[in-house]
Amino acid sequence: MSFWDGLWRGGRSTQFDSGSAATNAITLTKRNQTVSLTKQGAATGNLRINLSWRMRTSDIGGGRRDSLLRHPFQAFKPDVVQAHTESMVNVDLDLGCMYELTDGTKGVVQPLGGFYGELNAPPYVKLSGDDRFGSGSGETIFINLDHREQIKRLLVFVYIYDQTPAFDRTHAIVTLYPSNGPRIEVGLDERHPQARSCAVVMIENVKNELIVRREVKFVYGFQAELDRLYGWGLQWGRGYKAKADR
Repeated sequence: MSFWDGLWRGGRSTQFDSGSAATNAITLTKRNQTVSLTKQGAATGNLRINLSWRMRTSDIGGGRRDSLLRHPFQAFKPDVVQAHTESMVNVDLDLGCMYELTDGTKGVVQPLGGFYGELNAPPYVKLSGDDRFGSGSGETIFINLDHREQIKRLLVFVYIYDQTPAFDRTHAIVTLYPSNGPRIEVGLDERHPQARSCAVVMIENVKNELIVRREVKFVYGFQAELDRLYGWGLQWGRGYKAKADR
């Protein structure tokens, strides 16, 4: 049990899980779901949001026990391997963000359809690119919080494109890097083998305070189902990506 768990077990609960000095991270959980960017002095500058994922070795052909009998030195290899290994090049998790501005403007920033957004103009949300192979850098969205007064709410979500394995076969994590204070981590480790999309966090302007709230709600459809769940009211159609350069 950590020092912080012991400190708060007998009293009122904290607003969020405190990160250790070693990791300098806040992990949002079911028990502790929110953090205030305003209160930690991080409601300005660019908020960076990163999606990264890795595959479980059990999904990459063959049982581990048989493999160890043939190659005993594999026991010293980690149980999780990077998703961009040759056997898993079809893995494609995408990071997206539905936005609603205070003037009523609504829309989406996502790789599908090429909706990459703008950082210094509405919607003040910009996707850096489309990582199709789970590289070390993953996918990143930038949010210009210097225009926070014009932002009403932002829903950060992850969806599976095309024939990618389901969420229960990946170790996915979404990390928020504020301009000040510790990073904020949200893991997508719940077992939902048939889910195709997941609402990860909501960033909301509540009485001039920017609140980050953990959602982690899996749905079996795509963006349109997330839209209905949160009442966004956008029109959706089937989209496709151009063939990737390999």
